[in-house]
Amino acid sequence: MTTESRRLLSDVRALTGRVRRDQRLTWAALLILTAVTFAAIPVDYVGMTVDCTGEVCAFDRIGVLYYWPVALLLAYAAIALSYHRAARRRGLGTRVMPYAITGAVLTVLFVAAWATVRIYFDSHPPVSFPWWVMVADRLVAPAGTIGVALLVLARLERNVALLVFTLGYLAVVLVPIDFGWQEHGSVRAEFVPQQVINGVVLALGAAGFALSDRKRS
Repeated sequence: MTTESRRLLSDVRALTGRVRRDQRLTWAALLILTAVTFAAIPVDYVGMTVDCTGEVCAFDRIGVLYYWPVALLLAYAAIALSYHRAARRRGLGTRVMPYAITGAVLTVLFVAAWATVRIYFDSHPPVSFPWWVMVADRLVAPAGTIGVALLVLARLERNVALLVFTLGYLAVVLVPIDFGWQEHGSVRAEFVPQQVINGVVLALGAAGFALSDRKRS
């Protein structure tokens, strides 16, 4: 390979990398998911039913099933629209549709899984769960599916920074941070701190990627 050929190949690679970076709108996707996550908090709080007998309380997060499917489908549609508008403005293509479709499919699977579990536990009341069941539950829950879909977006965009961020986000979701609020807080509010943490992580990611894009431009 001649020096001219190497220089040409290097220029092509640099141009390909720049186009790939210009196709990204990561901060917008994370910002939309942040809004959806924070908006879920009052819905989850108000929509939860709690039945206490003495010191034993049973709860049902029925509000989750009413809010999240619609919210996530609208979020993925908004993300896809944002990417397409940015792509038209920049005169570039976009790879966001496989991500949006993956997110929509995961949302349907989440609804199916939760509906199946509810039907099963109506006739088989749970006593306790092994740790891996709880991890699987968090993975198919809305916060978990958000992370799985973001892995797809990172792959489509070949975005190493998003991959690293998403793995960190999933770690927070799957291994919840507990400072004792479940023991000292009310049953109705015990899910709120973790949802706030999930939202804050997404918000910090959105801010970080927006700052990176601004510096690059």
